[in-house]
Amino acid sequence: MQFANEVKYLLYKEILLEWRSKYAINGMLLYVVSTIFVCFISFVTMENKITWNALFWIIMLFAAINGVSKSFLQESKGRQLYSYIIASPAAIILAKTIYNILMMVILTTIALGVYIIVFSYSPSDFLLFYIAVILGSLSFSTIFTMVSAIATKAGNGGMLMAVLSFPLIIPVLIVLIKLSKNAIDGLDRSVSLDEIGILLLINVMTVTASLILFPYLWKD
Repeated sequence: MQFANEVKYLLYKEILLEWRSKYAINGMLLYVVSTIFVCFISFVTMENKITWNALFWIIMLFAAINGVSKSFLQESKGRQLYSYIIASPAAIILAKTIYNILMMVILTTIALGVYIIVFSYSPSDFLLFYIAVILGSLSFSTIFTMVSAIATKAGNGGMLMAVLSFPLIIPVLIVLIKLSKNAIDGLDRSVSLDEIGILLLINVMTVTASLILFPYLWKD
């Protein structure tokens, strides 16, 4: 019960701080909308739906890097110390992960709507594509939150972020692009069950690893 209260309080703190500053969500929205607009000017129309799909995930990947990956790196020492005093390390990492998931789900939903409107194209199986978007938001949030927590303990956090994130995010992108392509092609949803299962498993493993590893990092 105490653990749940700690997570709830920390999550409320993160949402309140973001609501006051609106720094992360506004920065990410500006990046996403401006990038989509630049792509529209460059391509005007995209007849190749594979390109449409790949470009969407590239935009969302860099939006996640700009926003989620900085969740620990941009925190001041004073704020970190305050969090560590009032809550357990497991509650801290879980609250950060949940907050980043909520932020990414909202951002990707808005981005998908803008993307569809700008290019006047919607996937054949929109529901399956949106499931891929939600799973992508989960995957980006859990992976980048964990890596950010590890990188914040290193001297060169930005460099460590790049080194640690690359081998983790590439397999996720491959599965996401395949799943979303199935939605674009309108294939039977049973064909995509393996990809959905893989993404869910990756998220469970990442969150579990975060809860196990972060307390040791916190002690340092």
